[in-house]
Amino acid sequence: MSVFSVTPKAGNPVTYQVIDEVCKTLNVIIKDEEKEDYRKLLAVFHDSAEELMSMPDFEPETDVERFPRENVHFPDKSVNEYRAWAWKVKIKDQKPKGVDELLLKGKTVALKDNIAVKDVPMLLGTAFVKGHVPRADATVVTRVLEAGGEIVGKAVCENLCNSATSHSAATGAVENPRAKGYSSGGSSSGCGVLVALGEVDMSIGADQGGSVRIPACNCGVVGFKPTFGLIPYTACGSNEPANDHLGPITKTVLDNALLLEAIAGSDNIDDRGFAAPHPKDIPHYHENLKQVKLPQDLAGFRIGIISESLTSAILDPRVKHTFLNGANTFQKLGATVEEVRIPIHRKGPAIWTGISKVGGYLNKTSGAFGRRGHQMWDLNALIHPMKQENWDNAYAATKNIYLNGAYATTTFPHLLAKTTNLSRQLRASYDAALEKYDVLITPTLPYIATSHAPLGATPLDQIAKQVGLTSNTCQFNQTGHPALTLPVGLLEIQEGPLAGSGVKLPVGLQIIGKWWAEETVLRVAYAWELSNDWEKM
Repeated sequence: MSVFSVTPKAGNPVTYQVIDEVCKTLNVIIKDEEKEDYRKLLAVFHDSAEELMSMPDFEPETDVERFPRENVHFPDKSVNEYRAWAWKVKIKDQKPKGVDELLLKGKTVALKDNIAVKDVPMLLGTAFVKGHVPRADATVVTRVLEAGGEIVGKAVCENLCNSATSHSAATGAVENPRAKGYSSGGSSSGCGVLVALGEVDMSIGADQGGSVRIPACNCGVVGFKPTFGLIPYTACGSNEPANDHLGPITKTVLDNALLLEAIAGSDNIDDRGFAAPHPKDIPHYHENLKQVKLPQDLAGFRIGIISESLTSAILDPRVKHTFLNGANTFQKLGATVEEVRIPIHRKGPAIWTGISKVGGYLNKTSGAFGRRGHQMWDLNALIHPMKQENWDNAYAATKNIYLNGAYATTTFPHLLAKTTNLSRQLRASYDAALEKYDVLITPTLPYIATSHAPLGATPLDQIAKQVGLTSNTCQFNQTGHPALTLPVGLLEIQEGPLAGSGVKLPVGLQIIGKWWAEETVLRVAYAWELSNDWEKM
């Protein structure tokens, strides 16, 4: 350790009382004869910290002249029937370059409302924090605009991104596009709905435990969580940095490949993506897929069904049947399909929980440490230190994260470290299976969308609607493998207000690939999509 001064400035507020209070938090005592020395050392640190906090911040540049924000407004109920829009805006490149080659020319895009757009309020689906207006655009915002896309608004996300069902947003429950009163999935709920309804061509969600794949599955569209770090997470609200992903949500696999190509590649800011290719080296996912000569021929492909994904007690037998029927299509296309045992798959949710709960708590309090990317500390300042008003406005799952995290840091202080190591074991187990198979597959979700929790529901009743929902998705946030969901059938609703009505909701099939093997995942998904009419299955 080195210090640059041992003489505090005049008026420095660090006193013996301050030293004593700090020592209480550490559960230690400083010898009386050493207290003055440590007071001075802490005081000069205080002076340095004050100086740093007074310096201008360094943020990603946003060209509001080239990308002006127009008609920023909160949508009226008359144009927000499913409560999927969080904020409306029109942003388009005023100085497009290489117009004929723009990947997203003519495409409209919505962004999950944890993705920063300068001068457009970020609601984060919550009343836990209020009044946050980002000061910079996320990297993906700039990339969408430079690629010719038009950003038309922010899509509702669930409360602080802490719900896998869609009843938690402070602006009201987001309705399933096929059945009002039912979940559209979370936490990128609005993203799935707006694409499914055709109100936008595509959207970008965020996925920390399944939050791109769950709404895509519940809404009957395609959602892709690519390899960890492939899409820069710069200037996006984070729950736990080790499992943060952004991902495209679209109607078709081809469109998914198109959007992925436009936004993928390291931005040299987000340290999650320091191993990712430069944007210039990103494969031409869309064009390469279109150029496959026999896209429905999967001869030579080996596909492994993760056995443990079919044995969960919460798996609806109808979902299992629909999934296996979808998997049978791969055999008809020439692929070898067989089950593969990966026993640790069942422990994946527990490993993810140990990291997401403890890391999520620390991220909200001390902030993400050891990172080299852009820090949204102004947002963190609204979250911590927490006031009673924040707590009173928090969703049940958010309160649970705080309670779990605070408890773990004292009772299980090494839980985060241990589960971090176990997550590498989890990854190694899938890697071993992927040496034999081109992709692995599972049911995306164990049951179809549930009805919303009623207003005034108890914390347990709110959370009960999503028990086990991420049992096949959250593992791949922690291991970083690319995972895509596509719809493979419909099942009749059996619970809630529409039980027995004949209304049907989607079932999804999840495809998992090797790190950086997005092209393989897309290829397999595309073959299935071209060969089936999922709405008749």
